[in-house]
Parts: sequence; C-alpha cells; structure tokens
Amino acid sequence: MSLRINDVAPNFTAKTTQGTVNFHQWIGDSWAVLFSHPKDFTPVCTTELGYMAKIEPEFAKRNCKIIGLSVDPVENHQSWAKDIEETQGYLPKYPMIGDSDLAVSKLYGMLPAEETGTSEGRTAATNATVRSVFVVGPDKKIKLMLSYPMTTGRNFDEILRVIDSMQLTLQHKVATPVNWKQGEDVIIAGSVTDEDAKKLFPAGWKAPKPYLRIVKQPR
Repeated sequence: MSLRINDVAPNFTAKTTQGTVNFHQWIGDSWAVLFSHPKDFTPVCTTELGYMAKIEPEFAKRNCKIIGLSVDPVENHQSWAKDIEETQGYLPKYPMIGDSDLAVSKLYGMLPAEETGTSEGRTAATNATVRSVFVVGPDKKIKLMLSYPMTTGRNFDEILRVIDSMQLTLQHKVATPVNWKQGEDVIIAGSVTDEDAKKLFPAGWKAPKPYLRIVKQPR
C-alpha cells in the first residue's frame, strides 16, 4: 500500500504493552507519532526508544501522543523495556505495538503486502524497511513520513521541530524556512495577497523578493 502525505492514516486494532488499541480512537483529538522498529533487542532501536521515553513530556506539551511498533510479540517488548531502562536510563511508558503477524507493517507499506508468515524466524535484516516515522494529525491524516536505514539512529528532536512548524502554520498563514526553530522569523504563505498580509501583519515585513515576505513568528 502506497501512502502519501494527507492520506488518512490506515486504522488498525492491535495488541500493545498497554492493552489492545484502536489507533484512531487512541489518537482522539491529539496529534500522534507512530515509529517502527524491525526487531526487539536491537542496538540502535534501544537508544531510540530510550530517548523517546526521555523526551515524551515534550510531545505531551504539544498535545502529541507517542506509540512504538516492533515486529515481535508484546511479551518480548516487556523484557526489552527493562534493558532500555537499564542502558538508557529511561523506561518507555508509551504503548509499544506487537506486530508479530506483520499486519501493521504491511498496512503502512513498510513490508510488502504479499509477505507471508509471522515474526517467528525473521531477523532485523529481514525487516530492515520497518524503520519509519509517521506523524498523524487530529484529523487522522498523515502529516509527515520519514524512513531511516538500520544503522542510522533517528533524530527525534527534528520530529519535535516539524510538529512545532506544522502546528504554527496550521494556526497562522505562514510557512517556516530552512532550519527554522521555535521563535525565529517565518515566511508569509504564498497564498496570502499583499493586501491581506497588511491586515494580518500590520507591523509589516521584509521582502528581499516580492514572493519572499519575512515576518516575526506569530505568538
């Protein structure tokens, strides 16, 4: 299944470390980050899960929930969580999906739909493509998709930055420039005419080019 930004995130019901979850119901009126792993007890993923446990309060500040997925049974996740706490200093308190039947991985296009079997006997290399991040909005639509190789740890600070940008630009008629961070200048959206921009941004803007109108970040 090929997914694109603004597609409705496929709904599913799955077992997690916090009981059975219906994804859309679990999201509710929040934002959500679904991030996947090819197998339990893998080194790079261990560091990622620990870091997400550390910065979970930052996602909560942004009304964003976290849910992980790994191609192994939930029971394995419980044991892995102890290792994560021991080695990373933080215990994951967010739910972890057990995708031992490969259903969610296939639903999200991380494994081929025709893939057969279960997690039994599969290796991290077999599941190498199950290393994606999906950010889903309260409207249940996919807002961001990122996929990483197994040997490269993900930058979850970047996910926070993108959520800040998306939430800001949904509320105000602006876009954020390259490497933007919270509090820095933004760009008036191209869909806004100069006439409307005068009403929205009465303090004015800098325009090195007519199409590049730079203003202070709205509060």
